[in-house]
Amino acid sequence: MKKAWIYLENGTYLEAKSFGADDTSVGELVFNTSLSGYQEVMSDPSYAGQFVTFTMPEIGNVGVNQQDMESSSAHAKGMLVRKYQPRYSSFRAEESLDSFLKKYNVMGICDIDTRYITKMLRDEGAMMMVASTKVSDKEELKKILESSPRIEDVNYIEQVSTKKAYKHTNATYAEDRFEYKEAPTPEANVVVIDFGVKRNILNNIVESKIGVEVIPNDFKASDLIERYNKKEIDGVFLSNGPGDPLVLKKEQEEIKKLIAAKVPMFGICLGHQLLSISHGYETYKLKFGHHGGNHPVKNCNTGLVEITAQNHNYNVPDNITEVADITHLNLFDNTIEGLKYKDAPIFSVQHHPESSPGPKESRYIFDQFLSLIKR
Repeated sequence: MKKAWIYLENGTYLEAKSFGADDTSVGELVFNTSLSGYQEVMSDPSYAGQFVTFTMPEIGNVGVNQQDMESSSAHAKGMLVRKYQPRYSSFRAEESLDSFLKKYNVMGICDIDTRYITKMLRDEGAMMMVASTKVSDKEELKKILESSPRIEDVNYIEQVSTKKAYKHTNATYAEDRFEYKEAPTPEANVVVIDFGVKRNILNNIVESKIGVEVIPNDFKASDLIERYNKKEIDGVFLSNGPGDPLVLKKEQEEIKKLIAAKVPMFGICLGHQLLSISHGYETYKLKFGHHGGNHPVKNCNTGLVEITAQNHNYNVPDNITEVADITHLNLFDNTIEGLKYKDAPIFSVQHHPESSPGPKESRYIFDQFLSLIKR
C-alpha cells in the first residue's frame, strides 16, 4: 500500500495508507454508522462530492458484486476506514473493494484512527478535506484545499442524473433465492425525476405495483402536467440526490408549477427538501448530518418507532408546519423526517425507506404512494 496524506480545513494533518485510486482529491468529510453495505454507500449518487468515514472498523471483507450496486458507478470521492481487508470471503463476491475503487477512480484510505475522526466531526461538524497519494507537503495540500470549490458550490445533480429517459421494470431482489422478484402488474404509472436516484428506490416503487419512467433533472413541469391531465401518468416522484438543495434553482421553479397544478407527488431525501423549498421554506445544514442504517424515527400517526437508513446533510425547517403536518420525527435530535402537505396530494420523507443498506421496516411508505395516486 502507498502512503496517503490528509489535510482538513480545521488544520488537521494526517498520514495514512491507501488502496483504490492513486489521486489527489477534494471533498466534504462525513461519517457513516452502518454496520454493513459499504458497496451500496459508495455507489449511492447522494454521496457524490463526499469522503465517507466508516465507523465499522473492518471494511472489504465481503468483496464487491454487481448485484449490490445502487447505480452504474461509484460516486463518493473516497472512503476512510480503520482496517481494509483485501482477502474477501463471500460466494457472491466478484472482485475486491480495491479493484472496484480503482475502476471508478475513487480513493480508499486506511490504517487511520476513524474513531478520532468521527468524534472530531461530531464536535466540529462536517468539513472539507483533501487527500493525496502524490502530495505530502502540508502547506501544498492546504493551498489545494483552499483553492477548490466547496460542496455547496457544485451542482452535482448535473453529474449524476440520467441523460435520457428510460423505463425501470425490476422489482426488489429476493435475498433468499438471489434473484429479482417478478414485477407485479402496475396499477398506476409515475414519472421519477432523477436527481441521483438509487436503484433500490426504483425497485421498491415497481414492487408497490407502480409503473416507473425515469427522466432527467432538466424536466419541464408543463410536459408532466399535460401528461397528468391526459391520464398518461398518475403522479411524480422526486428522488434522492447529492449536494445542497438550495443550489437547484431551475428544479425548484418547475416543482412549484407541479404543486400549483396539484399533481400528486412523493419525495425522498433531496426530493423531500426540494418540496419544502418550493413551498417557500428553505432548508438548513445540519452540523454533521445523518448517515447510517440505525437511526430511530417515530411515526407520528402510529406512535411506532422505526429504525431507518439515513443519508443527508440538510433538513427542512420547523415552521413548515404552517403548510404541512409532521408524519415522522427523528428521535436522535427531533428533526423532521416526514411531511404530509395540507392542501395538496403531496407527502415526503427525509430518511430512506428502501434502505440498502439498512433495515426494511419503513418500506410500507411506497405502498402509501400507490394509495395516494389511486385516490
